[in-house]
Amino acid sequence: MKRREVLKGLLAGATLSAGLLPLAGAATPAAKASATGTPIEVYKSPLCGCCDGWVAHLREHGFEVKVHDVEDTGVHRARLGMPERFGSCHTGVVGGYAIEGHVPAAEIRKLLAGKPKAVGLAVPGMPVGSPGMEQGSRVDPYSVLLVRADGGASVFARYPASAVAR
Repeated sequence: MKRREVLKGLLAGATLSAGLLPLAGAATPAAKASATGTPIEVYKSPLCGCCDGWVAHLREHGFEVKVHDVEDTGVHRARLGMPERFGSCHTGVVGGYAIEGHVPAAEIRKLLAGKPKAVGLAVPGMPVGSPGMEQGSRVDPYSVLLVRADGGASVFARYPASAVAR
């Protein structure tokens, strides 16, 4: 073995043991989230900052988000079977479910794991403290609703005022 090859091997070993380089085949947390990310399509208003905040929240929680800026989210909401009364400035679709409004990523994961018969989830209004609607430490109480095909809904999750919606 040549002296240069020995030195390269020693340097690589020292660098790995110091944690300065990832092991071959090891992925960073961002790469893992990207590689295993659940795809979700989001139809949103092009001028809405809270929509961008919700998209960022989804990406932070491992979703692979494809964004469509549209003038009218109602068209997509109707196509997905989400009643207009639950309407928001953004509508998502994941795993065959409609996601309306500022639904936390944890509830979307729970929906996908449980696979209930439903149109999807909705967070009516724009509650302060929900993902994309952060305003400092203020968190207003809100509910995530499970919306059925008949247009009815039941509470899927509650977020009290003291909870942090992350």
